[in-house]
Amino acid sequence: MTDTSAPNNQAHGLKDKVKEEFKKAFALTLYFGSWFCAIAFLAATALEERPIPLSIFGFALIKAGISAKFMLIAQAAYPIKISKEHGIVKSLFNESLVYIVIVLALNYLEAGLHGLIDGKEFIASMGAFGQGEPLRILALSIVYWLIVWPYLIFMGINQALGNTATLAILFGSKK
Repeated sequence: MTDTSAPNNQAHGLKDKVKEEFKKAFALTLYFGSWFCAIAFLAATALEERPIPLSIFGFALIKAGISAKFMLIAQAAYPIKISKEHGIVKSLFNESLVYIVIVLALNYLEAGLHGLIDGKEFIASMGAFGQGEPLRILALSIVYWLIVWPYLIFMGINQALGNTATLAILFGSKK
């Protein structure tokens, strides 16, 4: 008599894991998407662009999805570690800088790909990211860090307290 439940349990476990990863990616995409759409909207109004093209929001959401996936990959490669001795903020600060480097690298790649789509050279288009202005790139880095930082703090609290306790603190307990 053979036991066939082990492969079924593995398949069920894999299915649950994929479902959880999808939920994380979707939630993070919504989080990044709200920020990126707000920034795109601000940029369009600052440029006094009328009518505001809806395509910028589509690109913002695509960028959010890609950023979310890269963030999850970065977390898998460089997992969040909370030190009780240092606390959540101090423990996550260096990790936040690593994640910002990843987001910046993604932005450079995006600029290169956008240039290719427009018929320009990839490397030259990457160099044009942020209009090639170091101060602008620094400003973007700060904004991106301000976007990533609350997410990392949330993840640190979630790791320290558990998902149920974190959600209860933020949204009230389920009754």
